[in-house]
Amino acid sequence: MPHSIRLLPDLLINQIAAGEVIERPASALKELMENSLDAGATDIAVQLEGGGVKLLRVRDNGKGIAKNELPLALMRHATSKIASLDDLQRVASMGFRGEALASMAAVAQLGLSSRTAEDAHGWKVEAIDGHISEPIPSSQPQGTSIELRELYFNTPARRKFLKSDSTEFAHCDETFKRIALSRPDVAFSLQHNGKTIWQLPAAPLPNPLPHTGEGANVSGILERIAAILGPEFGEAAVAVERRAANLSLQGLAALPAYSRSTRDAQYFFVNGRFIRDKVASHALRQAYQDILHHQRHPAFVLFLDMPPEQVDVNVHPAKSEVRFRESQGIHQFLFHTVQEALSAPMKDSAPQPAAANGESAVPSPHPAYTPRQQGIAFDAAQRQATYRLWETQTAEKGEERREKGKTEPAFDVTLPPSPFPLPAVEHPLGYALGQLSGVYILAQNAQGLIVVDMHAAHERIVYERLKAALDNERIAAQPLLIPVSFYAEPLDVATVEAEQEALHKLGFDLAPLSPTQLALRAMPTMLKQSEAETMALEVLRELREYGASRALTERRNELLATMACHASVRANHALSITEMNALLREMEQTERADQCNHGRPTWFQMTMGDLDKMFMRGK
Repeated sequence: MPHSIRLLPDLLINQIAAGEVIERPASALKELMENSLDAGATDIAVQLEGGGVKLLRVRDNGKGIAKNELPLALMRHATSKIASLDDLQRVASMGFRGEALASMAAVAQLGLSSRTAEDAHGWKVEAIDGHISEPIPSSQPQGTSIELRELYFNTPARRKFLKSDSTEFAHCDETFKRIALSRPDVAFSLQHNGKTIWQLPAAPLPNPLPHTGEGANVSGILERIAAILGPEFGEAAVAVERRAANLSLQGLAALPAYSRSTRDAQYFFVNGRFIRDKVASHALRQAYQDILHHQRHPAFVLFLDMPPEQVDVNVHPAKSEVRFRESQGIHQFLFHTVQEALSAPMKDSAPQPAAANGESAVPSPHPAYTPRQQGIAFDAAQRQATYRLWETQTAEKGEERREKGKTEPAFDVTLPPSPFPLPAVEHPLGYALGQLSGVYILAQNAQGLIVVDMHAAHERIVYERLKAALDNERIAAQPLLIPVSFYAEPLDVATVEAEQEALHKLGFDLAPLSPTQLALRAMPTMLKQSEAETMALEVLRELREYGASRALTERRNELLATMACHASVRANHALSITEMNALLREMEQTERADQCNHGRPTWFQMTMGDLDKMFMRGK
């Protein structure tokens, strides 16, 4: 029988709110760390026990909370972040709803200690089952310390939904990393069951917030990224940085070699806040569409900065979703910025200026050089130093052999023949030495050995050429001296009659000879004649299934990728040294040449250091 309408008790209201705001220990950790940042903290320490269920403590050195405001801080909808609708529409703080602490106090044993700069000592209040104690003196230093014990102790049904300690800690660890990534100017530490997991020093920034626009120190952000995600992420990533109007995007985007089977390595921040957003996710996925396998997910750490009034953060109680006021413009800005960063040809890479000690005078945007950066040539002085070192080592080896009385010639360590010694203008991919098993090109650059998958590399080159040609309305065609006739299904013949304009744009001149026979009179200049019949049938199948409009728009890249595959050199195709070098030079000029059309790498660098380790030289 239904009850009469009544007001719910405050404790029950807060426990209901806790179901949305405090889903698990990680949710509470997020709210507490964000409160510390809003309080201007420069040092935040987190202590966990039992995955954060038994104990979750966050200490900071922020501005603190006055004695008379401590009980108020634990009440629902009490906040210092906003005071009016105008404030809500341009909120720049991490928190603003005034629900989190009240929700925590309703489902955990909470202790809150704080001290402001004006107070002689700190003050502490406790809350259990919604009852808040009177403030008592505390030895708290300036800042705030909040601890939660036995999360959901008074709602056992909800506590049963929590997972094992290790699982809950993994969620807390991920939350900690997200917030630590967003603020490299703040020192963070994390302990679990008495063991230190993270100890992250602050990186000084000219501007205290990395998301405040002009003056932000990109190198500080990149150092924090390297500390949390490891050097392997930096080795496989390119720097992203662009400003347009009132938008700014910076961070790192990993190349496909670092792609993952899940989205766990995707960190996207809007004004310093980690979010999951469909518009941003789609734009970033589209930026990788030409270089990433469909079953893999890109990895990135990106910071989008924009005026607070242009993004609505009051969408969900957990504040993990936002709504952009100009979503289409944001989509295009993200897509083009990341696509351009991933597409830069190797020839556009520039070496860092060298300092007197040989180290980079400008901080590298990566903790380690990417494969693309590894290909940057040494300057003339470095090449001369390498040559002098070789001369010295050769003379020393000869002297050693003479002292031992050996008269037979030593192992030939002379420099390779022309085009070596390396010329004044070095190429990132060096110069070809030969082919391996008819599949790989072996080349030498200033760093060591380059191994190139010639089919994958040529496939990317042809694909990019085809795209550029089609963007200019038509792919160049080559008339055949003798037309090629072949069998075709009646539907293919009908497609030829109906889609002549589309076929001409793709570089094909096809004409029906009979209800089951077609004649190929011209084909794209980039295709080999031996592949003409197969390719023509595949194009017709695409036009028949999707129609010319879809085939040349949303299916365009898939169609051109298929054509490029047929036009590329195959395994066991012998290439001369001249042809190999020509392929290397084209790779250096081609966008996205580091990956084939399916997202696989086209080349690898093995440095002299790598080779020395393999052969245990110097040990």
